[in-house]
Amino acid sequence: MKNHLQLLQINLGFDFHEYKFALLSFVTAFVVTLITIPPILQLVKKYSLYDVPDYRKEHKVPIATFGGVAIWAGMVISMMLWFSFSRQTSIIGFMFSLVILFSMGIMDDMKNLPARYKLIIETGLATIMAIAGTRITSFNGLFGIQELPLTAQYTFTVLAIVCITNAFNLIDGIDGLAGGLGFMSLITLGIFLILSGDTNMALIAFSLAGGLLAFLYFNLNPARIFMGDTGSLVLGFVISMMCIRLMQVNNTLEIPVVPHVPVFVLGIVLIPVFDTLRVFAIRMWKGKSPFAPDKSHIHHLLTNAGFSHSFASKFICTVHAFVLMEVYWLKDLRPEIILLFQSIAMIVFVLSLKHLAVLKKTQVPKKSYEDYELN
Repeated sequence: MKNHLQLLQINLGFDFHEYKFALLSFVTAFVVTLITIPPILQLVKKYSLYDVPDYRKEHKVPIATFGGVAIWAGMVISMMLWFSFSRQTSIIGFMFSLVILFSMGIMDDMKNLPARYKLIIETGLATIMAIAGTRITSFNGLFGIQELPLTAQYTFTVLAIVCITNAFNLIDGIDGLAGGLGFMSLITLGIFLILSGDTNMALIAFSLAGGLLAFLYFNLNPARIFMGDTGSLVLGFVISMMCIRLMQVNNTLEIPVVPHVPVFVLGIVLIPVFDTLRVFAIRMWKGKSPFAPDKSHIHHLLTNAGFSHSFASKFICTVHAFVLMEVYWLKDLRPEIILLFQSIAMIVFVLSLKHLAVLKKTQVPKKSYEDYELN
């Protein structure tokens, strides 16, 4: 049975049995993560491994962390059951990088590693992946650029992996946000990887998406557990890998599934990446380190004005869903026009949040806001 989503204008182009392993991967990871989180909550309580609030964090009481361990467990067990492993250098490098990131995330959640150490390790892992063959090889006509020189391939690949990994790490600031954005991005990547013929790699996206959905049951406001850096670093890294992989397989097709795949994958990570670049630019403009913690991310624009975590997450995720749809709807336009539209849309979005925050502040008495914070 063929399926065509008229509203989204996406022709799935396969019998649904082609998606069975993707579904099995998703369900397996969902179940494993769902049954793993309660024991982790017990261990966190026993050893007091809580994320303690401070001046820059949104939660007001200690919250269990290490939710990323459960997400990791769901993804890995699902891959062991359904993923077709090979001795390809890219697969070996990918699995090695995941183990290193997972280990670094646990150490960071326990001891708060310095940002520069994490950045060095992320850059090293990104370089390994580029050497292993997972590289951005072409801009597909964006700015008139097709095939990239080898040096440019390594440069743009490392920058993309490090930027996306940190973008999801930094946007993990309120209940349900990073998980919600990551879930939608992974489902989108999984579907388009299948449409591009790379069913095996799509299983990774669906496995992590299944784990995230189970995690969100415990993470939606009021959250009982956070994914921590263990989860957010792995999430950002996997999404960056899937984006690059989609670009690679799309370039090998006689009729590409996505005509301008670079701007398409940019849309998949647009909100966290734009927000990270915006915050870094503002900090450097003020003479601060780009890694100096503050409360200037897009979710802070809402929560600082008194909006709840639940509203802020749902609002930003709704915008993310719209971005995912519009970047596909505009696929027949010139890539430069799509990129310009994305940039303008994000600027308008941030400015709208600032005005929305001002409106909220004028309407909500200070006492009500304080009551909310205490709760």
